[in-house]
Amino acid sequence: MKKLFIAFSIMLASASVAQAQSGIGVRVGANLSNLEGDLKNENRYENKFGFHGGLTYNIGVVGNFFSIQPELLYSNKGFQNSDEEFEILGQKYKREGNVNYNYLELPVLARIKAGPLYFEGGPQASYLLSVNNKTKEYLNGEERSSTTTQIDKDGMKQFELGYVAGVGFATNSGLSVGVRYNGSFNDFVDDAPADYFDGDLVNAKHSTIMLTLGYTFGR
Repeated sequence: MKKLFIAFSIMLASASVAQAQSGIGVRVGANLSNLEGDLKNENRYENKFGFHGGLTYNIGVVGNFFSIQPELLYSNKGFQNSDEEFEILGQKYKREGNVNYNYLELPVLARIKAGPLYFEGGPQASYLLSVNNKTKEYLNGEERSSTTTQIDKDGMKQFELGYVAGVGFATNSGLSVGVRYNGSFNDFVDDAPADYFDGDLVNAKHSTIMLTLGYTFGR
């Protein structure tokens, strides 16, 4: 009887794995990013909106309950500089800008599905593609100029190791919507020039909240 029970359990587990569905998908969404860490002047850095998008591949392991999902995403992170306002000879000037760090990211997530809800988490490897600084200047409330300056990324770490944790809602048709937190284990500045934000970013890490919409084909 014991052997029969073990054999039946193995057959049931094998059937569950066989019924597990796998499929490729797409993911897009919005990022709300900033910095965390030992910053000298935290008020200088404000939240910045960005975006992400890319491909997913959900690998079913145990029915629809447990799966592994690697993803390949383009993600725009960074921060917004605090606005600068001043007045000269009765003319009001304002300068605003943000710094964009563009990454190619590879999260590998474990997913648990409980009815329509899902919970996910796992490690993430990131590669820095480019950095730019966007600045807008205003005169008496009207935009006067807008510039985008590419920043040399040699003084920044090309690779970053982080983590992802999130929760969401998924339908049987393959559509899902969720929210994630994306953090980093290491700072992103390696040996940047001392005048790069006055050396304040040496111990800074990316911190990003992601509102994400996904669709898995073939569900």
